[in-house]
Amino acid sequence: MSFGPVPLDFDRLVAELPSVQSGLALAGGADLELRLACTGPEELRAVSAALLRAGAAHVHVDLVLRALVPARPTLRPVP
Repeated sequence: MSFGPVPLDFDRLVAELPSVQSGLALAGGADLELRLACTGPEELRAVSAALLRAGAAHVHVDLVLRALVPARPTLRPVP
């Protein structure tokens, strides 16, 4: 997501949008990345619309289909 002319109030967005799980402030093409847990496409559309109303200049959606979770290392006793 890219900010509009005024930076978004992230704390307020999190309080108003319960689907927001976490966020990152970024440098580069996007200013903010939000991780959402939506119940379906309707909720995702509603969150995107709310972000645009809150002042986001651009909202881009990527769906996470699978997350890589590295295996924990196996600890072996020191001889």
